[in-house]
Amino acid sequence: MKVLFLLLKALKLGPVLTTSGTMLLSMLTYSLLFGWRYSVGFVLLIFFHEMGHFLAARQRGLKVGAPTFIPFVGAWIQMKEIPHDVETEAYVGIAGPVAGTIASVLCYALAREQQSGLLMALAYAGFMINLFNLIPLSPLDGGRITAILSPKIWWLGAPALLGLFLLNPSPMLILIAILALPHLLATLRGEGAMPARYYDVPMRTRIHYGLWYLGLTAYLAIMTHDVHRILTGDVPT
Repeated sequence: MKVLFLLLKALKLGPVLTTSGTMLLSMLTYSLLFGWRYSVGFVLLIFFHEMGHFLAARQRGLKVGAPTFIPFVGAWIQMKEIPHDVETEAYVGIAGPVAGTIASVLCYALAREQQSGLLMALAYAGFMINLFNLIPLSPLDGGRITAILSPKIWWLGAPALLGLFLLNPSPMLILIAILALPHLLATLRGEGAMPARYYDVPMRTRIHYGLWYLGLTAYLAIMTHDVHRILTGDVPT
């Protein structure tokens, strides 16, 4: 076993095995509740989302770990170094929802073409997951993006998270709230958790990311609503 480990390490297959192994574990776990076809598609949609973050971080020269999956929690990539500035953080943050949205749109198009209820359900899950991640509350993607406008915007995400918990109590939402609390408290002591120069970006850059954030959020909200209506039979497919 030791020889095998050293061989895999030499071939740099450790990250690949971590990602593929945790993906497989998530697929098997979800399949117990939703069936294997849906589970495979669901995990792949999350994979596309995380690879958006991964590739964006690599593009900006950041050291980052391969995606790791945990059933019923989701997935994440390990940032091995802090982004250089808030624009880099926003760039990496928005790349995940953009990649995840593209994957969901492709799934939706295939669902319409093939009249597939399974693919339509997966498209709905994809749109909803990416919309949820855009809640403006760190450590969610929305918090990382809106930090470029002002970390104080995170306080708008707090009631949204609370509302979701009241509608559908979930341990995952409690975990997110616990992780978000230090970030919220940091805004009471100043601009955010990082030094002031970290947030020093031109106004046009703030506007650029703000428009991207609002546009992506609006699109995902519309698609989540419309696909939900299709799945519940309110509108024809």
